[in-house]
Amino acid sequence: MFETVIGLEVHVQLNTKTKIFCSCPTSFAEHQNSNTCPTCLALPGALPVLNIEAVKKAMMFGYAVDAVVNKRSIFNRKSYFYPDSPMAYQISQFDIPIVGEGNLHIDFEDGSQKTIGITRAHLEADAGKNMHEGNVSKVDLNRAGTPLLEIVSEPDMRSSEEAVLYLKKLHSIVRYLDISDANMQEGSFRCDVNVSIRPKGQEAFGTRVEIKNLNSFRFVKAAIEYEVQRQIEAYEDGIYDQEVYQETRLWDVAKNITKSMRGKEDSADYRYFPDPDLRPVIVTDEMMEEAKKIPELPDEKVKRYMEELGVKRVDALVICADKEMAYYFESMLAHGAKAKTAVTWLTSELLGRLNKLGVAIQDSPVDAESLGRLISKIEDDTVSGKGAKEVLDHMMEHTERDIDAIIEKLGLKQVSDDGAILAIIDEILAANPEKVEEYKAGKEKLFGFFVGQTMKASKGSANPGKVNALLKERLKQG
Repeated sequence: MFETVIGLEVHVQLNTKTKIFCSCPTSFAEHQNSNTCPTCLALPGALPVLNIEAVKKAMMFGYAVDAVVNKRSIFNRKSYFYPDSPMAYQISQFDIPIVGEGNLHIDFEDGSQKTIGITRAHLEADAGKNMHEGNVSKVDLNRAGTPLLEIVSEPDMRSSEEAVLYLKKLHSIVRYLDISDANMQEGSFRCDVNVSIRPKGQEAFGTRVEIKNLNSFRFVKAAIEYEVQRQIEAYEDGIYDQEVYQETRLWDVAKNITKSMRGKEDSADYRYFPDPDLRPVIVTDEMMEEAKKIPELPDEKVKRYMEELGVKRVDALVICADKEMAYYFESMLAHGAKAKTAVTWLTSELLGRLNKLGVAIQDSPVDAESLGRLISKIEDDTVSGKGAKEVLDHMMEHTERDIDAIIEKLGLKQVSDDGAILAIIDEILAANPEKVEEYKAGKEKLFGFFVGQTMKASKGSANPGKVNALLKERLKQG
């Protein structure tokens, strides 16, 4: 039996307007090499100037994960020679990062939690992008110098499931903080996975293999599971030392395998030394206090929803995992919906329809105010739950948002007038005297028949609660 050991290095592209050491814009999908200047092209004599907004955003993350935020940090040069790095080194942090040790909690379906340690989070400049067209390779340096926050975990994860839960929580936190759009498809939230195995009970770690630049939760899970199996098979076949060595591998999406990329460097190979062009970063007490003013984060929201709104834990976790969904939910409450009903209509009715369309909550054709008002109409008995679903379907396809007008237009307004409902009930009972006698003789299952007939006669407009109460009253009478 083997134990899997996983540590993650997550690169989060910070959403500053300009790059970390120059004033070039960080906008995505511009024409190649148009967002460049002498500094990010590494032309002789160009000097870096630190973007203070990147420092503030890094500090916010530190406080969000209960980490040490260092008043003094330094930038280093990390030497490597790749075409996408015109400097032949990367400006990063090594000895003293802006953010030190912290922790993050992941939640399992059974209600348990696990704490994953965060070793550090440091600022660095992103590299450019290599583009390969047949036998020709080109380099786009638009991305070179974009500010990254590299978040390094402790090797505390023991399965692909734990790794994905950690990544999803991290993704959620940086989006709540609004320090990154964390768009995985565009590369602003990408992950390097360090994986090793060891026999159960062994304290020493096995040989660590790094899988580079994974940009989806699905690929992270699949890559870990493949790599773990590859290492186990090598161990069982007696060729572990020949097959598993410290290296960087890539995930082949087409073949669903990891492939060797290059030998993995140690920190000594990068020849880190303090960057002579950048002075140490000394953050002020005022900056620290400002960075502590962070919004309510997922864990805090979950706790509040459970304690103050009576939302079940599993539902609170679903809603709070996504910033836009949590804000949508709270807007529904602000427009008349009660929490319990709002949960059902958001997570089941609306999300079910959006998933079929392949649409995210922030692009929903029905806004939170409209759905909140619709739910309030169920709660005040203006429309039945079934009728409200028809109204929601109508709003998904039309721009009309006057809830009362839609209910009237579709003929879905519920009849709650006792007299009107009793008139229908009396007609049903008069038309079925034999069944009335059978019911009174003890055949209580017939009650459902009377309810159904009444609802049918009212064309579904009668308030079901009223129908049940008034029917019981009538059937008790002689």
